[in-house]
Parts: sequence; C-alpha cells; structure tokens
Amino acid sequence: MKEALIIAIRLLALTALHFICFAGVSAALLPLPPEQPESAQSGAVLAALLAVSFLNTAVVAYVILRSRWGGWKLMLVIFVAFYGVMTVMPQIETAYFVTRLPPGMLPRLFLSGAVIAALFAPLAVLILGKRKPDRAEEEIHPRLVMPAGEWVGKLSLIVIAYVAVYFTFGYFIAWQSAAVRAYYSGSDPGSFLAQMSSVVRDTPSLLLLQAARAIMWAAIALPVIRMMKGQWWEAGLAVGLLFAVASSQLLLPNPLMPWEVRMVHLLETASSNFLFGWLLVLVLRGRRPSGSKPARL
Repeated sequence: MKEALIIAIRLLALTALHFICFAGVSAALLPLPPEQPESAQSGAVLAALLAVSFLNTAVVAYVILRSRWGGWKLMLVIFVAFYGVMTVMPQIETAYFVTRLPPGMLPRLFLSGAVIAALFAPLAVLILGKRKPDRAEEEIHPRLVMPAGEWVGKLSLIVIAYVAVYFTFGYFIAWQSAAVRAYYSGSDPGSFLAQMSSVVRDTPSLLLLQAARAIMWAAIALPVIRMMKGQWWEAGLAVGLLFAVASSQLLLPNPLMPWEVRMVHLLETASSNFLFGWLLVLVLRGRRPSGSKPARL
C-alpha cells in the first residue's frame, strides 16, 4: 500500500512536470496563434493539456518501472522513444500532408519536441527511482538474437504489416468521415481496393513514406523490447501503448485542424498504432536459433 502511494505521488509530480515542460517550451519556441482563445476556450486547452500530460506520464512511467535498465542508458532510451513517438513520427506526416503551416513552424515543432523530451526523460527516470539498473534482472537474455537473414525477413514483414494497418484504418475509419475528406480535399472512390489503386497511381510516394516510417517505428521499439521485464506480452503492451499515446496530442486544440477531424484521427491512429505495436513485437518474438548463445542485453 505504501509503495503504491509513493508511485501515485510520483506520477502526479511527473504529470505536473510534463505539463510545465510542454507549456513552457511551446510558449517559448512556437508562434502564438493570431487569435487568442477566450477564457472558456483557455480552460478547455488547459484541460486537454492536463489529459495529454497524464496519458504520456502514465505510459512512460510504466515503461520505466518495468525496465531492467537504469541510469543514463534508460534515460537515453526514454528520450529516443518519447521524442520519436511524440514528435518525429507525427511531424513527418505533418510535413507530408499539411501544406498550410506558417513559415518556420515545422523546424520549431521538431526543436520544441526535442527540448521537451530532453527535459522530461531524465527527470522521469530519476523521480521514479531508476538511477541504477536492477542487478537481479541483468541476466543473459535471448530477446532479438537472430541471424541477419532472419532480421531482413522480419523487417520486411513489419513493413508489410504497417502499410496494411495504416491504409486499412485510414480508409475504414478516417476516410469514412466527410469532415476528413473535406479537410484533405479528397473523395471516397467507393471501396478500399479503389482507394489503394488511386494511392498507387497518384501518390506512390506515400507508400514509400509509410514503408520508411515502419522501419523507424521498429527502430524506436527495439531498445524498449530488449529492456522490458516479464514475458513477451508485456513488451508488446509497452510498445503498443507507446505508439498509441502519440495520438493523445490530437486532444489539443490547434488552428490548423478542426475538432471533428482531430477526433477521427485520434480514433484512427490510437487504435492502429496500438495494434501495430503488438504486431511488431509478435513478429520479432520468433525463436532463438538452435545452438546459439543468448546475448547479454
């Protein structure tokens, strides 16, 4: 009971810390919208930011507390994972799809995300008491030990899985919304196959982009898989939650995307990213090659 209370207090402290980091860095580095929100809208923004801060803190805390690693090594992994899922991956899509960004906005988004992650990641590790690794857990561990040929095959399968999940959820959830189609000035061709045909014909670069993003998702997930305690399902849960929590930023009002569009994208990306996180870990689980020696992780 005492330990649970201590963890709860630390989570509240981290939530407040995330809130302050996000609000302070955003105010310093991102341009203010031309129209300032009224008091009622300001309250909604603060509530949304508090929800985002809590969701991010809860997921990051779970990963940290269940990690076998500690100290600077864990801080680095949390920084990469946090910056990757919260900034790099979503802003890559922003750069591709959103053409109405103010001048200089995109570099500032990447910079602000890096600063927030650099502040939050080490403090989260320290506050949660993971200054040192769990010595009892630093046993020889066979995860992700496989020959190069198997890596190539599994990464290829991960790319196929991500592209399939991305476009399936994109069509059957996002593209069924009239508001989303209007926002992107698109139309529904009538079927998923027709939609994919138009993507291949008109925007083949989008397929290449998502294939590249699949490899980037995998790169973010690998150290998390290696450091997690417990069974494979727990690594799958950690990766799925990390990938899904990136969508929480859609709760925050912004002048570039209407509320209805953001909520549809929230449902689409949170569900698809969580599923893909599970699939990624499932693909990488595999079996240790017979006769091979497990590596120390």
